[in-house]
Amino acid sequence: MTKARNRWPRPRDGENPTGAPNGQSPHEPSAGIKPTGLDECLRACAVHSGKLVSGLDRRRTELAEKLRQLLAVQAMTQEPALVTAASGATALIRRAAKGAGGPADVWGGELLDALLAVGSKALECGYDDELRLALLISDTVLTRRAKSRAGWRLRARTLDAIGDEAAAVEAYERYLALTDDDGFGVAPKIAGMRAGGQRQDELLRLLERECPKAREYSAGPATDVWAEGLALHARGDWAQGEARLVGALLAMERSGSPVQDIQEAVGQYLDLRIGINGGEAAGLCEVITLYAEQRRNRMRGPVADPTFGGVEWITLGEFRNQIAGKSVCLIANSQRVGRSSLGSEIDAYDLVLRFNSYKIDAAATGSRTDIHATIHKHGFNWERPVTTRLVFGGVSGDWKHSLRNRLVPGAQKYLGDESLRWPLRNVGKVGPDVWSSIPTSGFNMLWLLDFLDVSPTLDLIGFDFYESGAYRLQEAMRMPITSVHEYTSEKAWVMERAQSVSDMRISLR
Repeated sequence: MTKARNRWPRPRDGENPTGAPNGQSPHEPSAGIKPTGLDECLRACAVHSGKLVSGLDRRRTELAEKLRQLLAVQAMTQEPALVTAASGATALIRRAAKGAGGPADVWGGELLDALLAVGSKALECGYDDELRLALLISDTVLTRRAKSRAGWRLRARTLDAIGDEAAAVEAYERYLALTDDDGFGVAPKIAGMRAGGQRQDELLRLLERECPKAREYSAGPATDVWAEGLALHARGDWAQGEARLVGALLAMERSGSPVQDIQEAVGQYLDLRIGINGGEAAGLCEVITLYAEQRRNRMRGPVADPTFGGVEWITLGEFRNQIAGKSVCLIANSQRVGRSSLGSEIDAYDLVLRFNSYKIDAAATGSRTDIHATIHKHGFNWERPVTTRLVFGGVSGDWKHSLRNRLVPGAQKYLGDESLRWPLRNVGKVGPDVWSSIPTSGFNMLWLLDFLDVSPTLDLIGFDFYESGAYRLQEAMRMPITSVHEYTSEKAWVMERAQSVSDMRISLR
């Protein structure tokens, strides 16, 4: 893999003369970071933007848009970088004025956010070129800001996608050390990667004991040895073929091949072995168990308590009975709430419902949370004790995966089941042809309460649809207000049903 050049960026006027991140020696190792200058990174982004063409790949189309936004922001900062001309050529934008804002100004605002947004979209693409770009961006961010949580998380996710598990674990640990709110489920991810690595080691040691002759071939090039093994198997010489196949697996381990490549090769070896002599089921049992466990742990992490503290699933009907006849208030994650003094009024409702990464300040927001409604994609506040937790998700498999990874035993008494997974679509049967955008957690919840129609009081506190800005846990504050939702349509739906409206309260009942 080609990475950024291993050099410190040339110091600019007013910068740390070493060019290294503030407070860090240029010789101090930083978890494998390749020190990369901002100019170099922006140049790579501009070149990559010129390579992207319109097509059917939605992910690359979204990446192209983020690159366009990055280069537009960069041009406004007057930092030197390459921008793509209409013809696909590039030109160097030079510093417009001697007194232009320095690096501290640039990295304090939009440019850093735009650069991280490009890295995230490049990672989502998953192709080699885009993964290299995401890694380059993480190197650049961490060169300038060694304690950037977003930078470490981007680096960890990219290394994970590349298959460099040891480096990914190290980067994830650096991220965890910088945050108090593990809203992205990094801790169980690390535990799963470590458990998976341990099971993989046990599996390879078992194969090595079962096929000692494999050691003779473990020092050669894995690809060549593997091809020889397949050819021998095809000729019917399984004993010699297996020795080379297992030897190739050991060679892959020795050379540090990506985890995904080792998993794929082990899976292919097992397919071949199952086809020999009826599969030798008894002898394969332990091998298959270890193979399954290492994959399962890496996918979802170890589950220490499969019952999650004895949590009880509730259905749509049971949730209706839970809220029937009770006053309900829904608290927005808005600055309007954070600046209020409604805490005692909020706590006076029978049921207090909060969303996603809500933040508690008793005087402003109240202290109680009876129902937590959250999207499955992150785990903010899942450890906070509530009576009922409703987790929303559009894809059943992804939703189940998140529950197994993020649910905290004992943190909730009741958990919404599949009937409550995606209310607007699954309960209301409101499809994209009627409501084209992805509904927010707040709208899913509000629609459900309005549909059930069993609450004598249904009030929305501080809902201004982010006009006043977000008021959330600190770790969630850097997350952008996503564009996949249609807040204007949701606001119109609410106002059509409002019985009364004041500065802080919208009453639907």
